[in-house]
Amino acid sequence: MKRVCYIVAIVCTLLCTMTFLQETVAQENTRTRTRVRPSEAQSSSALPELSIRAKSMNEDQTQQVDNAPWLREIYRRVNLKEEENTPLYYPVEPTGDRMNLFTLIFKLMLDNKIAVYEYLDGREVFTDQYKMNFQDKETLDRFRILYTEKKSGAVTKYAVEESDIPSADVLSYLVKEVWYFNPKNSTIDIKLLAICPIQVREGDYGDMSSVPMFWLPYEDIRPYISQKPVMTSNINNAMTYTLDDYFRKRMFKGEIIKTGNLLNHTLAQQFGEDPEALKHAQDSIESQLKFFEQELWVKKDTTQVTKEQKKAEKKSSSRALTTQKKEQAPKVKASKSSPSSSAPVRSVRRTK
Repeated sequence: MKRVCYIVAIVCTLLCTMTFLQETVAQENTRTRTRVRPSEAQSSSALPELSIRAKSMNEDQTQQVDNAPWLREIYRRVNLKEEENTPLYYPVEPTGDRMNLFTLIFKLMLDNKIAVYEYLDGREVFTDQYKMNFQDKETLDRFRILYTEKKSGAVTKYAVEESDIPSADVLSYLVKEVWYFNPKNSTIDIKLLAICPIQVREGDYGDMSSVPMFWLPYEDIRPYISQKPVMTSNINNAMTYTLDDYFRKRMFKGEIIKTGNLLNHTLAQQFGEDPEALKHAQDSIESQLKFFEQELWVKKDTTQVTKEQKKAEKKSSSRALTTQKKEQAPKVKASKSSPSSSAPVRSVRRTK
C-alpha cells in the first residue's frame, strides 16, 4: 500500500511539473509575439502616429509671417528626375519601412489624417469649400487610380493597394515658399507654405500631359515627414536626415516659375516662352533673393563715402611719397678707418 501511494505521489509530481513547464512556454511565446508587434507596426503598410509631444513641437516650429515688414512669395518646380531631388522619388514602391513622399501623402489622405485642397489655377484657397475627399469615387476616377469597393452596410469605402498608388507618375512637385524679414531676430528666414504633386500621364491621343493634383499645406505634413528618414547620398547610405530636414535645409533644387505679383502672372506669361529670357529672369530673381538682405539696411550717404575715399587716397599717396624720398636719398660713403692702435709699430734707429 505504501508503495502504491509512493508511485501515485511521483506521478502527481511529474504531472504538476509538466503543467508548469507548459504554462512557462506559453508565457514565453506570448512575450515573443508581444515583442514582434512593434516591428510589425513599422512595416511599409503602417503610418506614423503623432504623439502629443510631436503635435506640440509642430506648433512651436510654426513660423509667423503675418507681421513681417518685407516678404516675397516664390513658386518653384522641383523635377524629381534631377539628381538632387531623387530622394523624393525613390523607392517608387515601398520597401520595408521606406517609402517615397507621395506614397506617404496618399496613405495619410486615405486615412483622413491630413487634408488636401483643390488646385485652382493661379490661387490657393485652404478652406472646407475646396477640400478634396479621396474616398470619393469621382476623385479616384479623375486621377485614374485603381481601387476596390468595400461595403459595410449602407457605407461604401474604397481601398487602394500599394501597387496601385500612382507614385511612379508623380515626377515633379510645386513648392510654394515665402522669403521674409523676421523682425524678432533681424534675420532673413524662409518658410515653406505648401506643396503640390504633379502627375504625368498619357492623354487620349498618346500625348503626355502634366496634371497638378492638389495643394497640401506644409504645416500639416511636417510632423509626419519629420519621422521619415531618407537617404540623400549614394556614397554614404546612412539615413541621417528626414524628409523634413530635406526641405528645411533646402537640399532640393527647384527652378522659379512664378513670384507674387499684382497680376498673378507666371514668368512664362511675363517674359514669353523664350528659354533664354526665362533663364535670365530666373537668375535675376535668384540674385535679388541672395542679396536682398543687404538692401534692407540703411546705406551710407554717397557724399560721405566720397569724402572718406578721398581721405584714404590722400593718406596712401603721402605714404608713397615718403617712402619714395627715403629710397632716393643719397647714401653717405663710409670713411676709411684709421689703423688700429693695437697694430705693431716699426721702430727706426737713428745713427750718428
